[in-house]
Amino acid sequence: MDRKDFLKTGLMLGGATILPITSAFAQNLTVNNIDKLVDKDGNFIHQPLTYANNHLEPYMDEETLYLHYTFHHGGAVKGANKDQQMIKRALEENNFETVDYWTKKLAFHLSSHILHSIFWTNLTNKTSDPKGELLKRIEKDFGSYDKLKMYLAKTSKDVDGNGWGILGYQPYTDKLTILQCENHEKLTQWGVIPLLVIDVWEHSYYLKYKNKRTDFVDNLFNIINWDNVAQRLEDAIKLIR
Repeated sequence: MDRKDFLKTGLMLGGATILPITSAFAQNLTVNNIDKLVDKDGNFIHQPLTYANNHLEPYMDEETLYLHYTFHHGGAVKGANKDQQMIKRALEENNFETVDYWTKKLAFHLSSHILHSIFWTNLTNKTSDPKGELLKRIEKDFGSYDKLKMYLAKTSKDVDGNGWGILGYQPYTDKLTILQCENHEKLTQWGVIPLLVIDVWEHSYYLKYKNKRTDFVDNLFNIINWDNVAQRLEDAIKLIR
């Protein structure tokens, strides 16, 4: 990557997650409207799901999906808007005594909003497998699809406390990578674009699976929308071309 390409990538990728505002992502919004994270005024918005609450049965129960989407994801959206407003107020009033607190809160809430928005589109009620460019990269970077599943599943199951397992695209190395994310924003790599995320906060599975996180993660692989993952990879690659 030459200096021009490096700067281009650096400007677009501000951290471990990325707001989908580029033309590449805009094309995908015609299919996944939930990827629109902000309105025209820059306020964070909680888009409706594209499927019913029982769509992911029996692997994710209807009540869990409703509570998870409505109150946990929805709460993150409300929190991110408040954090943004408080930072804006601090700038307007030239009062920075608490700005570090609200900046940390925004990192937490906005990361939650981004990851949850990806999570809902990563799931479907149909069985699928990776193919095409996605499968080629999986085999190149992990050896095989089965090894990727074992790696991602183990990483997700072993998160300390609450967090996520993430399959992402690292543009600085042009490779797929696995992350174990604590909470929503810790243990990340700069610039990684999430493609597939597995939510292992207890609210994702406790009603149906109780404390058996491993069972939840194993069952989740039955409803991964690999076509969505492939589309996200395609969009991510376009960002640096």
